[in-house]
Amino acid sequence: MLTEVTVTRYITPLREGGSLPGLVEADDRGTYVMKFTGAGQGRKTLVAEVVCGELARRLGFRVPRLVTIGLDPVLGLAEPDQEVQELLKSSAGRNLGMHFLSGALGYDPLAFRVSPEEAGRIVWFDALVNNVDRSWRNPNLLMWQGEVWLIDHGASMIWHHNWPGAEASAARPYDISDHALRAFAPDVARAGLELAPLITEELLAEVTAEIPDVWLADEPGFDSPDDLRRAYARPLLARAADIHERVKVKGDQ
Repeated sequence: MLTEVTVTRYITPLREGGSLPGLVEADDRGTYVMKFTGAGQGRKTLVAEVVCGELARRLGFRVPRLVTIGLDPVLGLAEPDQEVQELLKSSAGRNLGMHFLSGALGYDPLAFRVSPEEAGRIVWFDALVNNVDRSWRNPNLLMWQGEVWLIDHGASMIWHHNWPGAEASAARPYDISDHALRAFAPDVARAGLELAPLITEELLAEVTAEIPDVWLADEPGFDSPDDLRRAYARPLLARAADIHERVKVKGDQ
């Protein structure tokens, strides 16, 4: 399971993100980018971050270490910013933290080139999880210590916002028209040959086990957190087999 830590100090909001994540210190002396259950799409965003982040790590991608962060809403009382104060008050309990990569630079495709092989691996993974937030406008990639790191997967697996339509949603092609790495001739077919065999029921069970029960509770149509975990795994297992064939540019037949 993800390591559990507790917030000791709220440092500052990070206003680049629409959900207003914050930079915090925790009782393990670590510094984390914290995402809140009380923001935006709430806990479903955090579930997507865990599933995609932990799956990416097991597939060999560089992603910041994830933890769950306990938050006492009393921290919000000292915040002068009303928006931040309300966010902290509404996010009591377990939230999500990502290790802060100090000194990292935002990825710029005009400044940093990647090989077709690396671009293909990233595009294939984004297609697998249906990441709609890796555009050239907002790459959600960082350069740290000379290497590309993947961040911010909260907008992935959009089918979990409408479970009755999940199967149909997951069957659609993946559009890379605006993908940040499209210009680098991503070798998606090669990536599929390498990565698709790694996506197994056992791997997905391991990844979804990392989701805290409290983020899965009371989902309509599901009897238990484990029932919902299996629902997260099914579309990913199905997509892995042929998603490399459904990576499209808008207008392609």
